[in-house]
Amino acid sequence: MGNFLAEKVVVVTGAGRGIGRAVALACAAEGARVVVNDLGVTVAGGEPSAAVATAVAEEIAAAGGEAVAVADDVATMAGGARIVETAVSRYGRLDGVVCAAGILRERMLFNMTEEEWDPVLATHLKGTFTVFRAASAVMRRQRGGALVGFTSGAHQGSVAQANYAAAKGGVVSLVRSAALALDTYGVTANCVAPVARTRMSAAVPGGLTGIGDPEDVAPLVVYLLSERARAEGVTGQVYTVAGPRIALWAQPREVRTVCAEGPWSPERIARVLPAAVGTDPMPLLGQVRARAAAARTDGRPAQEPGPEPTGPTAPAG
Repeated sequence: MGNFLAEKVVVVTGAGRGIGRAVALACAAEGARVVVNDLGVTVAGGEPSAAVATAVAEEIAAAGGEAVAVADDVATMAGGARIVETAVSRYGRLDGVVCAAGILRERMLFNMTEEEWDPVLATHLKGTFTVFRAASAVMRRQRGGALVGFTSGAHQGSVAQANYAAAKGGVVSLVRSAALALDTYGVTANCVAPVARTRMSAAVPGGLTGIGDPEDVAPLVVYLLSERARAEGVTGQVYTVAGPRIALWAQPREVRTVCAEGPWSPERIARVLPAAVGTDPMPLLGQVRARAAAARTDGRPAQEPGPEPTGPTAPAG
């Protein structure tokens, strides 16, 4: 047992399997008391089972740690509140939250249904909000704490995961907003974009490169929850973890600007914009076009591509 999180109380959602489980175990090994939350559903979000969270809590206890299982739904405000309240009522405080719960329902945008869109946004984005919302109120009173959201390289965009990509982009903006809103209260907020072998990444077509294991992700999350990260001013950041590689994502910023004398017209924009402002190349679009060109050259019929298979674009949860 280590002491990087000694005496801290940490909530981990999606902690029954994959990355969430690895994070929960790592937090406990570093001295934290852990609230293990998992609804115990399938990758698509069905067949809930409380046994999934219970098994991880028992695993922590067997290793000499402290944990309590909560099989509640992060997609509801009441569920998020109960998860946080469990930490406070059981252990008297809450020092860290990690939101790793996630599901997938993949489909091309023009075929995606409301039933495939809504649950993915509810689990990833709203599920992060409900727990952050309840936790931030506690941490504000305590004048300290750490929030960790889970995103994915798919927040750049994804061919067949518009729902997942939109949710993960929302998580990034939510984390940055939390970092700004809570800084004065001593609360940090950061995001992790993992590339790891999980039930969700197994659905990505072959060709994944640089992929690691859930246990590779956990040490960074432990660090982000720690006093060391807080003392070093780490907040509002997005990090990729892929096996031995850790990478930092850039903050959003304007790239080029042009100002007109007098009002713009569509004709004037058509003359000025391409040369003076231009575009910011989209790396994934280049990959999509290269695949399409290769298919045309080979004389193969065009096929709908699956989720982007390289780098940090693999699913996170």
